[in-house]
Formats: sequence, structure tokens, C-alpha cells
Amino acid sequence: MSFIWFAVATAWPLATPLQACASNEDSNVPPKQALVPVASAILDFDAIYERHFDFVWRSLRRLGIDSSSVDDAAHDVFLVVYRQLAEFDGGNYKSWLFAIAQRVAWHYRRAYARRKTEPLAEDSLQDVGTSGPEQSHQQREAVDLAHLLLEQLPDDRRAVFVLSELEQLSMPEIAQILRIPLNTAYSRLRLARRDFSCNLKRHEQKFLRSAP
Repeated sequence: MSFIWFAVATAWPLATPLQACASNEDSNVPPKQALVPVASAILDFDAIYERHFDFVWRSLRRLGIDSSSVDDAAHDVFLVVYRQLAEFDGGNYKSWLFAIAQRVAWHYRRAYARRKTEPLAEDSLQDVGTSGPEQSHQQREAVDLAHLLLEQLPDDRRAVFVLSELEQLSMPEIAQILRIPLNTAYSRLRLARRDFSCNLKRHEQKFLRSAP
């Protein structure tokens, strides 16, 4: 189990585009101004975008969106947010946003499967800090492995795992976000941890067998 938490600890939290753009003026994050053409919605939308963009971006990445598509997927999420904002009932923003992100992620993964494109690139995470080349390489390997293990989880279990282990939300919060009974949330988390651990052990055994 120790490598699970090593992989998670070194891989997350990710450096999201909003965080990176403070030091990189050439960031390719879609400008939020392009999504808010109606003045009456700018303030509410702007506040939601600023406060929750990183959460949406991380969630999409962890829900299986590859690095080349995650910015577009985030853009699509916030297009839905803008269009539906007037109808939002004022409840839990994260619950609403995560539900939209799940739907967008499902469509992107389905399109990805149809295209049969290449596997996720190693540059899927942008934050390798100021560490040396060897440490950066180890971080990338841990990140790639963690993403691979997440992709092997069923969607319902992965959602609970992401929100609990990576976003550090409480189980009552997760149950509310996913609109499932609390006992169901606990059950899915238990199964997700089991699956994650088993998949990791299989990966380690395969690595050991292939080692010279």
C-alpha cells in the first residue's frame, strides 16, 4: 500500500492552468472572458470560474481526460455552467460542477476510445517543481502510474476515490456531491481502494518479473 500513497503524494495536487498562468503568460487556458458575453452574468460566472476552475480541471484529469484534451474539456464544462447558471438552485457548487464534469468526461472518453489515439503522454502534469532531472522523471512516472490505476477503476468508484483521497472531501460531502446514500459512498470507496491496491500490486509484480 505504501507506493499508492507515494504515487498520490507526488502526483497531486496537480499544477492547474490557472495556477501556472501566474508565472506563464503564454498559458493556453481558454480565456474566461470568451465564455461570458452577457454582462448580467459576468459577476456570478466570474466568481465561480475563479473559485472552482482548479477543482474542475483536476477532476477532469482524474476522471480520465488526457492532457491534450483537458483544457478543451474544462472549457466545455464552463460553457455548460454559463448556459445553466440562471437555472442553478444555489445549492452545492462542487456537486453541480462535478456532475457536469462527469458528463463531459464521459463524452470525451467515448470519443477518445473511438479514435483509438495514443496513450496518455508523460507530460500530463505540469508541476515537477524545481527538482533535478532524475527526481522529475520519478515524479512523472509516479503520476503516469497513478493516472493509469485511476483509469482502471469503474467510473462510480473512481469518482468517490478522487473526491476522498485526492480532493480530501468528507464522506457526507461526497455523498451529497454524487447524490448517493452515505453508505453507498463508503462502500464505493472501500471497493475503489481495494481495486486500486490490487491493480498496483499487479503492476509491481509485472515490473519485478521484467526487471533484469
